[in-house]
Amino acid sequence: MNQPTDVPVIILSTASPDNAKIIAKSLVGAGIAACVNMTGVSSYYNWKGEFCEDNETLLIIKTMDSKKNLVMDAIRRLHTYELPEMIVIPVTGGFPPYLTWLKEEIVPDS
Repeated sequence: MNQPTDVPVIILSTASPDNAKIIAKSLVGAGIAACVNMTGVSSYYNWKGEFCEDNETLLIIKTMDSKKNLVMDAIRRLHTYELPEMIVIPVTGGFPPYLTWLKEEIVPDS
């Protein structure tokens, strides 16, 4: 059975609210993400030996596996954090018309 060579993925990242808007608009504007959802989250973590508590924006980035490296490169370039979160989650299913729309919104490779 042949597996698809390019499947949808979700990339999770957190940022400050202002930085999250910049990242989301850039990714969608460049055609490397079909959609970015954003929601506020409270984050608790240790950073450089200190306990931190921050209000951040979670970006839920919908793209294709073939574009994940471009998305992560853009996040690194635009992000204000020294170590931005970037977690890639494969999409193993979903509403077929939505998944078709997602794929069609991504600018094809030249």
